[in-house]
Amino acid sequence: MNDADRLRPDSITALEGTEAALLLEELASLISYHDNRYHGEDSPEISDADYDAVVALNRDIEAAFPALIRADSPSVRVGAAPSPAFGKITHSQPMLSLSNAFDKTDIDDFIARISRFLALESTEPLGFTAEPKIDGLSISLRYEAGQLVQAATRGDGSEGEDVTANVMQIKDIPHRVTQSGAKLPDVLEVRGEIYMTKADFAALNERQAEAGLKPFANPRNAAAGSLRQKDASITAARPLHFFAYASGTISTAVSDTHHGFLDYLSECGFVVNTLTRLCHNAEELVASWRDINTARPHLDYDIDGVVYKVNRHDWQQRLGQVSRAPRWAIAHKFAAEQAETTLLDIDIQVGRTGALTPVARLAPVLVGGVTVSNATLHNEDEVRRKNIRIGDRVILQRAGDVIPQIVRVVEASRDGSEREFLFPDKCPVCHHPAIRPDGEAIRRCTGGFTCEAQRLERFKHFVSRNAMDIDGLGERQIELFVEKDWVRTVADIFRLTAREDDIASLDRMGQKSAENLVNAINAARKNELSRVIFGLGIRQIGQATARLLAQHYLSLDGLMNACRQAQDNTASAYSDLVGIDQIGASVADDLILFFADDSHRNMVLDLLGEIQPPPPEQPEDSVISGKIIVFTGTLTSLSRTEAKAQAERLGARVSGSISAKTDYLVAGADAGSKARKAAELGVTILTEENWRTLINS
Repeated sequence: MNDADRLRPDSITALEGTEAALLLEELASLISYHDNRYHGEDSPEISDADYDAVVALNRDIEAAFPALIRADSPSVRVGAAPSPAFGKITHSQPMLSLSNAFDKTDIDDFIARISRFLALESTEPLGFTAEPKIDGLSISLRYEAGQLVQAATRGDGSEGEDVTANVMQIKDIPHRVTQSGAKLPDVLEVRGEIYMTKADFAALNERQAEAGLKPFANPRNAAAGSLRQKDASITAARPLHFFAYASGTISTAVSDTHHGFLDYLSECGFVVNTLTRLCHNAEELVASWRDINTARPHLDYDIDGVVYKVNRHDWQQRLGQVSRAPRWAIAHKFAAEQAETTLLDIDIQVGRTGALTPVARLAPVLVGGVTVSNATLHNEDEVRRKNIRIGDRVILQRAGDVIPQIVRVVEASRDGSEREFLFPDKCPVCHHPAIRPDGEAIRRCTGGFTCEAQRLERFKHFVSRNAMDIDGLGERQIELFVEKDWVRTVADIFRLTAREDDIASLDRMGQKSAENLVNAINAARKNELSRVIFGLGIRQIGQATARLLAQHYLSLDGLMNACRQAQDNTASAYSDLVGIDQIGASVADDLILFFADDSHRNMVLDLLGEIQPPPPEQPEDSVISGKIIVFTGTLTSLSRTEAKAQAERLGARVSGSISAKTDYLVAGADAGSKARKAAELGVTILTEENWRTLINS
């Protein structure tokens, strides 16, 4: 199940405002993480299709709740923040992303939207360019008086990394632009894509292997990694190329059309893709897409679609942009490339939350320019649904040209030697029972932190940016410290401060790095409580839920003890837990299960001996501070979301269910069963007017 499917509610329009706000917060964090993996670290974890689905879910929720659109919304952000390793450059014009199209219907809709926006007559022709979408690293080049003075990566779309010194090493990029006549503008920004050819990529990886270094995953990663070097001489030694395809700021116009501008760039000495075509309607655009797709396997560089752009610059300016994409351009994506190979075996990988994931071991095969020997099979239902057997010939593709997956089995190739895969009911690492809860697709190891596979991944999660955020303690360091047996529990991470000299003696560390790491670990001892709760890696506990739990229980001890008491689902501790706004039975059950394990409890107690998370800041003092409030029915003077936020701001705790601990039920129209239960329990019931009087007193 991808993130979009996991997070998508049954009905967006049925969401309450608080639910929508929390979901938008989680989506913003998730999309930011994947943006950083792709743009910032050049190491994507999910396919383009799965990423697009998450972005679409965010867009749908924002459309239903426009008042809840966040300042850091992914719909107004492009890419990832620039790396602190480079200076920052603010783009004079934003470097936008592109909307996607997948079939002719999408193209027809794109053209129809443009015609409606420009109020064109049906007979008035629209001109477009169709050009290959290069799979590389976007760059903006600024020329002043013909001299290259600045080069910046896309970054987050508004601000990029200053890579001028490195770009100067790329032979395809002119250091100086000359043009006959008076056509050369004082300021000329040229935008395009830096890439590496497939042949150069293969040769580079051979050199990496000979030097005992990690190979690059694909040509895009190799190009991005080669450009984003602090030492420009490394960039100079890497075979990078550049295609020019767009403009930024230009002080004096050089052409009325995009196609004319590309011709101008070619005259100035820039490399422009020769597959670019002028088109006039959807049929011609799709025909160009087919031609380029046919040529794709024979190209010596990677492309992942065709970009269609309105040709006239004045129409581009009138069309402008929506959120982070221009209205006048769209990317028509390719289907993933496929190849046939043999499934040699199926292994089980154990993830951070104990999920057992079957992984296909394949006879190595080249797919989309990358040699693939492994592919995820997701879960046991997927293996059964596709009727996959060990020894099968299978059709493989890289979803979004990133994640390898098996599309189908070539059943006609079976000779009877193939064998079915039996999914284990015990963890292959720690041998604890592996349980599949009713209604779920994933089987999980119950070993928790006692499982070696889970423990390592949980350590990595604990120190990650959104959890304890310990600078200098990345995956490589965690793996090394676990291998040396310096870290067995999360508390041991904080005991590393006693090993400063040992750390300093490690390869690629040194005294200063060790000192910085010790300082970062000590600073993390007083991280806010919600970060600690999130860092524990409890299933279904994201950042937003961790904040709710921190505000409600105020300490890790309080949360742990409440969950231990809530093992009895008739106890008040259980109703209190499930009554927390946005926390239902499913999340509560995962919390209870985690803290019911003695090894987890001992681990947390050990951790509390090393850290001192301060209690969350309490909202302003008021007559309802510390009170438990439930809202029900339809409120007329303000929305339910506003009422809940108002109560929390005044120090109250908002619950979703009535219990004997409830202080007030605020009942709007059609209050229903909650009002009846409140009356039975003797809970004070307030009308909307009573509520306003109370909080204003």
